[in-house]
Amino acid sequence: MTALLSVRNLRVEIAARHRVLTAIDDVSFDIAEGEILGVVGESGAGKSVTGTAVLGLLERPAYQAGGEILFGGRRIDTLGEDAMRGLRGKEIAAVFQDPLTSLDPLMSIGEQLVETMQTHLDLSHVEALARAERLLAEVGIPAPRERLQSYPHEMSGGMRQRVVLALAFCCEPRLIIADEPTTALDVSIQAQILDLLRRMCRERGTAVMLVTHDMGVIAEATDRVAVMYAGRLVEIGPTESLIAAAAHPYTRGLMASIPDMHRREAELTQIPGSMPRPDAPVPGCAFHPRCPQALARCATERPATFTRSASQVACWLAARSAA
Repeated sequence: MTALLSVRNLRVEIAARHRVLTAIDDVSFDIAEGEILGVVGESGAGKSVTGTAVLGLLERPAYQAGGEILFGGRRIDTLGEDAMRGLRGKEIAAVFQDPLTSLDPLMSIGEQLVETMQTHLDLSHVEALARAERLLAEVGIPAPRERLQSYPHEMSGGMRQRVVLALAFCCEPRLIIADEPTTALDVSIQAQILDLLRRMCRERGTAVMLVTHDMGVIAEATDRVAVMYAGRLVEIGPTESLIAAAAHPYTRGLMASIPDMHRREAELTQIPGSMPRPDAPVPGCAFHPRCPQALARCATERPATFTRSASQVACWLAARSAA
């Protein structure tokens, strides 16, 4: 499949007071047209920073120090702010964890949808308003015509996130960056929002970069998974393959930590220790202090990336069975 988004050797640094910290360290991946790629890992792994870099929204003291980002074969990380602003919203859209950060509290839902569409599309006010009503109906908001007059504070969290989805899709983007889109919602609403996102993407052929720490979300909603740890990509491959036979010890630890109602252990499985801080990096493999299978070379040599079945894994253990 042809890549819609290509991230190549991305490096993001943070200018601290007396030193430079590395937030993203040589990360590369592709997302194909219509594909849903899940990006998973613990808090601080670099998932959201990667998505922010793709959107061109890094703010000082963070900055892109290396690599390149291509969208539709065109390099976009070197675009000026005006060109990037034209790309965001129209061809690349975003859905964030808290819908209140995406919605203007002083504008009605209809005004926000109409303004977004008229900024990027050649539509009259009447045409944009009719399209806004259809979108609200599509995302499952009852009485959509009346809801166009509502303000964000008059809606529940689940309804606000549905509005954010309508905003994301209103200009028919080719790619959506969804950063923890269901974390702030209760479980039943989470499932509804994920189903809605997946259905709308399938119907439109829209690609998604789905950032989450929830392996349950990954299992339900994605085609492939990219596993991040301490700013690095440690494993990437088809979702079914990673769930059935993860190659990296960190990925296996994440999979084992998912609660299973068929198991009766007294405690949930957990990965001991904690991820290294950006101001205290460890040599070699960043995961080796926590890895139950670490080799001697893991403490000194950064692992190469090996192909194992349909996946790529950055682990010296995989060298033994690399294809």
